[in-house]
Amino acid sequence: MTPLHVALISTFFLFVLLFLRMPVAFVMLVVGMGGYAYVRSPAAALSLTSQTIYSTFANYPLIVVPLFVWMGFIAYHSGLSSKIYDSTYKLVGSLRGGLSIATIGACTAFGAICGSTTATAATMSAVALPEMNRYQYSRSFSTASIAAAAILGVMIPPSVIFILYGISTGESIRMLFLAGIIPGLLLMGLFMLMAYLQVLRDPTSAPRGESVPTREKVKALFTGGMEVVVIFIAVMGGLFFGIVTPTEAGAVGAAATLLVSLVRRSLSWKGFIRSLDDAVRLSAMIMLLTATASVFGRFLGITGLPSAVATLAIEAPFPPTVVLVVILIVYLILGLFIDALALILLTTPIFYPVALALGYDPIWFGVIVVLALGMGVITPPVGANVYVVAGVAKDIDVMQIFRGIWPFLIAIFLCIALLFAFPEIALYLPELAMKQLGR
Repeated sequence: MTPLHVALISTFFLFVLLFLRMPVAFVMLVVGMGGYAYVRSPAAALSLTSQTIYSTFANYPLIVVPLFVWMGFIAYHSGLSSKIYDSTYKLVGSLRGGLSIATIGACTAFGAICGSTTATAATMSAVALPEMNRYQYSRSFSTASIAAAAILGVMIPPSVIFILYGISTGESIRMLFLAGIIPGLLLMGLFMLMAYLQVLRDPTSAPRGESVPTREKVKALFTGGMEVVVIFIAVMGGLFFGIVTPTEAGAVGAAATLLVSLVRRSLSWKGFIRSLDDAVRLSAMIMLLTATASVFGRFLGITGLPSAVATLAIEAPFPPTVVLVVILIVYLILGLFIDALALILLTTPIFYPVALALGYDPIWFGVIVVLALGMGVITPPVGANVYVVAGVAKDIDVMQIFRGIWPFLIAIFLCIALLFAFPEIALYLPELAMKQLGR
C-alpha cells in the first residue's frame, strides 16, 4: 500500500473508533503511532511520539490555554456571572422574552472572560434557569436559548478554540481574537432577534418580566458591566495595540479577574482552590488532546494526504465557494459526534491547506470554522451544550431542548452567510490592528 492509502484507511478506522465512543486523545495517539510505524518503522513511531508530546507540553505559546481557562473559572467561582446576568436582566428583562435576551447578552459578556462554551452553558444555566422558571417561560425555549447562547463563549475572545486553531496553523492568536469580536457581536444580535421572533410567533413561551425604573437600568449598566469591560479592555486593548503577547494577555486577564473578585470580596478560599482544580483538569485535557493531535498530524503529513486533498479541491470543477460549503457540511456532520476541541485539532491539518490553496484568508477561515463547530455543540446526538443544560435543569428531556434549538441554528447559518458575503466583518479589526502596529 502507498502512504496515501495507509492514511485513508487509518482515518477511516479513527472515525470508527470515535463513533464507538473511545477516548479521542487515545484514538488519535494509537492511530497516529500505528500509521507512522507502518509507513516508517516502530522505532521511528516511538521516537516521534515521545518528541512530539514533550515539545507540545514544553511549547511556550500553549501557556495561554491554562491562563485563559483559569480566568474563566475564577469568574465562575466568584459569582461574577450572576452579577452580569442581574445587570442585563434589569436592562431588558421587562420586554416580552426579555429574560432570554438578557441571557444571550450575559453569555456574551461572560464569554469575554471565559473561553469555554460548556463552562458558559453550565454557569448561565445555574444563574438564568431559576428566573425563567419563576416567570413561567417555556422549558424548551428557555433551555435552548441558554445552550445556544453559550456558543458566544467561543466566538467572543478569549476563545480556547481560536487558540488551538492558531497553534495548529501557526496563525496569529492576536489576530484571531480580534477577528472574532465583530462576528461574535453579530451572532449575539441574530440570537436576540430570533428569540424575539420566537416570542412573537408563540407569546405563551415567554411572558413579560417586571418593569425596572430607568435609574436602576443606568445603575445596572455601570455597576454590573464595568468590571467585565475593564477586564476585556485589559486583555484585548493590550493585544490590539501590541502591548502584550497573547500569552501575556492571558496572565493579565487572569490577574485582572482575580483582582476584581478580591476587591468585590466574592471569591472565597474554597472557591479559589476549586478554580485552580477545575483549571488544571480542563487544561490537562486540552494539552493532551493537542499533543496526540500533533502525533496524528505528523503521521498525515508524511503520507501526503493534506496536500492531496488540497490538490483535489483545486482541480475539482467547482467554484471555491462550493468547496468551502462542502467543508462546512463536513464540520457540521462530524460535529454531531465529535467534541469541538478534538475536531478542530483533528481536521485542521487537512482543511487548512485546502483553504489556503483556494485563496481564502486563513484568519477569516478560522472564524468560519469556529462558527461551524458551534453548530456541533447544540445539535444531536452529541450536542454537548444541550446535555450540560439538561444536567442543570434535571427535569427536562434533552429532545425538548433540541426542538427549541432550530431558530438559533438559523441564526448561525445567517451569520455564516453574512461572513461569506462581507468578509470584512471578520477582517476589519485585524487589518486595523496591523495598520496600528505598522506605525
